[in-house]
Amino acid sequence: MPHHILVADDDPHIREIICFALEKAGMKTLAVPDGAAALQAIERRAPDLVVLDIGMPEMDGLEVCRRLRHTSDVPVLFLSARDEEIDRILGLEMGGDDYVTKPFSPRELVVRVNVILRRARPAPEPADDRQSSHGRLLLVPASHTGSFDGKPLALTSIEFAILKGFLARPAHVLGRDLVMANAYAANIHVADRTVDSHIRNIRAKLAAVGCLDAIETVHGVGFRLGKCGS
Repeated sequence: MPHHILVADDDPHIREIICFALEKAGMKTLAVPDGAAALQAIERRAPDLVVLDIGMPEMDGLEVCRRLRHTSDVPVLFLSARDEEIDRILGLEMGGDDYVTKPFSPRELVVRVNVILRRARPAPEPADDRQSSHGRLLLVPASHTGSFDGKPLALTSIEFAILKGFLARPAHVLGRDLVMANAYAANIHVADRTVDSHIRNIRAKLAAVGCLDAIETVHGVGFRLGKCGS
């Protein structure tokens, strides 16, 4: 089944370019001109991913994502006409999975969409490798779910991939490059602040279910998985 992508942007030319590129890559698209229409479309039919412009009038993309995260963990790829780091950080903190600045390469956008979709719906794993645990933290790649002490974690695809990378090397200190290599395609560069934002989100979600020692910072080196309540 082809992936269903919702594209929300107030510029009809941008919508047309994105939809053409995604459909050429074998996906189905639905385009809407504003944030309110995006939320209505998602309520009618949950897409596999949302391409969401930050700078839409009346209800911007950040507000759409904030409302969306109350009820859904659908992957979100943000678009912005400004290369402002604060926009990128805010978008990721609100639960966005990636960020593309206009003008953008349609080919790169398709690559980023495919990376997010692969993370959100990973291929089935061998029967003897269906879950990873550390302390009271449990990840189940086959169902792409996580929990701490039996309490479910609402992880985005990027956050799940980062945690999975830590669980694969629980005693190792991972530098920022390696942390993000676990979550993004090797040819996609992300800033240090983006890495820190994802780590902060993961810590907050684990703290909310009682895990206060999820990820330790090793200053000047990177991050290491904590005891996770063990």
